[in-house]
Amino acid sequence: METTEQGNQAGRSTDPKITMSRLPRVSPWVSNLPYGLVLILTILGVAYTSYFKQPIMGYWELLAPVIGLVCVGSGWSSANDRNARIQLIATQALHWAAFLLVMNMILLPSVQTILNANATGLAVLMLLALGTFTAGVHVLSWQVCLLGIIMALCVPAAAWIEASALIVALISIAAFAIGAVLWWHWYGSRAQKT
Repeated sequence: METTEQGNQAGRSTDPKITMSRLPRVSPWVSNLPYGLVLILTILGVAYTSYFKQPIMGYWELLAPVIGLVCVGSGWSSANDRNARIQLIATQALHWAAFLLVMNMILLPSVQTILNANATGLAVLMLLALGTFTAGVHVLSWQVCLLGIIMALCVPAAAWIEASALIVALISIAAFAIGAVLWWHWYGSRAQKT
C-alpha cells in the first residue's frame, strides 16, 4: 500500500491504463503506416512477378521478416510484461522461420521440375498470405489479418492479369482517358469562373 501511495506522491502512476492515457496520441495515419507499407511492398512484388514472369524469392524472403516485425509491433501493446513480450517475439520468430523454411523447400530443384516460374511466384505469395493471416490471428490484430486476406486476393488477381493483359491495358487506357477528360472539364470550368 505504501509503494502505491509513494508512486502517486511522486507524480507517477503505477496503473498501466493511466500511464498509457498520458502518452501523446498518434495520428491514425501514422499508426497504420506499417500496414500500408507492407501492402505497397506486396503489390509491388506481385506487379514485378506478373510483369517479368519470374519469381523474386529474395524479395519475399526480405518481406517475411518485415511482416514479422509489423506483427511484433502490433502485438506489443497487448503484451503486459517482459515474459509476454519475449513469448511474442519468440512465437513470431518461429512462425516466420517456418514460413521461410517452407518457401525455400518450394525452391528445391525437385520441386522446380514440377512448377514453372509463374506458379512458383504465386505459390510463394499464397504462402506469404497464409503466414500473414495466421500471424495476425496469433497477435489478435485485425489489420495484419486483413493484410493476409488482401495478399491472398492478389494471387487470383495476378493470375487473371497474366491471362488477360490486353484487357487490363485497355481498361487502364480508358480509365486514364476518362480521368483526363474529367480533369480537363473541371479545369476549364474553374478557369471560366475566375
